[in-house]
Amino acid sequence: MKILLISPAADPEKRTNKGLMMPQLALYILQGLTPSQHIVETIEEEIEEVDLNSDCDLVAISYMTANAPRAYELCAEFKKRGKTVIVGGVHPTILPDEAAQHADTVVIGEAEGVWETVLEDFEKGRLQKQYHDPEPDLSKYVPKDYSKIIQRRLFKLVPIMTTRGCPYNCDFCCVTNVFGKKIRHISIENVVRDIKESGSKNFLFLDDNIIGHPRYARELFEAIKPLKIKWGGQASVTILNRNPDLMKLAVESGCRALFLGVESVSEEQMESMQKASEDLLELKEALRNIRKSGILVHASMVFGFDTDKKSIFDETLKFLMKTKVATVSFNVLTPYPGTKTYQDLKNEGRLISTNWKYYDHNTVVYQPKNMTPEELQAGKLYVRKKFYTRRSIFRRLWGNMHNPFIYLAMNLGHVKQTKVEAKRFAKLRANIFDCPENTAITQKQVKEETLV
Repeated sequence: MKILLISPAADPEKRTNKGLMMPQLALYILQGLTPSQHIVETIEEEIEEVDLNSDCDLVAISYMTANAPRAYELCAEFKKRGKTVIVGGVHPTILPDEAAQHADTVVIGEAEGVWETVLEDFEKGRLQKQYHDPEPDLSKYVPKDYSKIIQRRLFKLVPIMTTRGCPYNCDFCCVTNVFGKKIRHISIENVVRDIKESGSKNFLFLDDNIIGHPRYARELFEAIKPLKIKWGGQASVTILNRNPDLMKLAVESGCRALFLGVESVSEEQMESMQKASEDLLELKEALRNIRKSGILVHASMVFGFDTDKKSIFDETLKFLMKTKVATVSFNVLTPYPGTKTYQDLKNEGRLISTNWKYYDHNTVVYQPKNMTPEELQAGKLYVRKKFYTRRSIFRRLWGNMHNPFIYLAMNLGHVKQTKVEAKRFAKLRANIFDCPENTAITQKQVKEETLV
């Protein structure tokens, strides 16, 4: 049979800057898990169009919260055409009952351990409403179509995942809801096989914390060092800074950039976070040490915590300029369903939108504690604009001369995206924030269709 695997765009009329797109892996894992007698087509809607009249037997859609509305549109269109639709991914895992209203079957959690059963049940006419393996066996090697992954990426980055699960339980994060708290590993042998079979030299590890288990990380870095690759990943500032030998080994194995979840430079907020964190002096030292080792730092900052006041924007900008961070993702706090943050804001009556389309890190969907929604939205844009000016890029370049070309390419990509965000904010201001009363009640009365 023919199977169509789809990753929807949040908005099919608008595409993400290709240079800033995260490499996709979920569809290719599903493809690799599919028995060879079946024909599989993968569609990433951010890059290509979805053929609603595809001559397929089965449609499987993997999605997160922000692209859930689009996923449901596709579900409706394919079901209208008589197709069987299966959904899975982060959002269906968190809200399976909601997902079940739009699809024939919901796969909860990871696909390993259930996908082949799903296909067999479909062929035999006994498809179940839900499938879930809470802790699937990750020892089996899953082949991937790396040629298509590489073709679809500007920098030809190949995504690799070595670890699932996170021991932390941050109020605003839903990773543990999907993968659990227990850290589980792909065998290093299979990771090396992925790297070799891809034929690429540039990789991005998608793990939530590539060094979450230091002993495994050391074994991994030693194993990939002879392969002469370049890679980026996500890591804990604390573990990396307190294990200089591990940082050195990461560089020797090809590490060129790391995504670090700094989140906030507010000492009050840092103290309230339910994970290991440093005070600002130690954080500055850690970022400086990582940068001096030759690793480009991409920091993730979040605005809108209840401890944040309007002064947080200038404080953050000053901190980032002083530490010469290479690039930054500036986000507003997003209360994803299934998180404590979402439940707290819902209980307090502070949610101003439950249209999942806007749960995207970029749109204020709740009433902040110490500022208006417009002030939070404007503050985030203000910091982003200031950080990505030519002057700022030039000033920070001297702290990132280990990888100047990668540094400049990454910054130019963010400059383009900043212009897109500025235009979007103008629409938000015209349609939402200029309402007569900037209150949660007024926000609820505004039709969702006006927020684009």
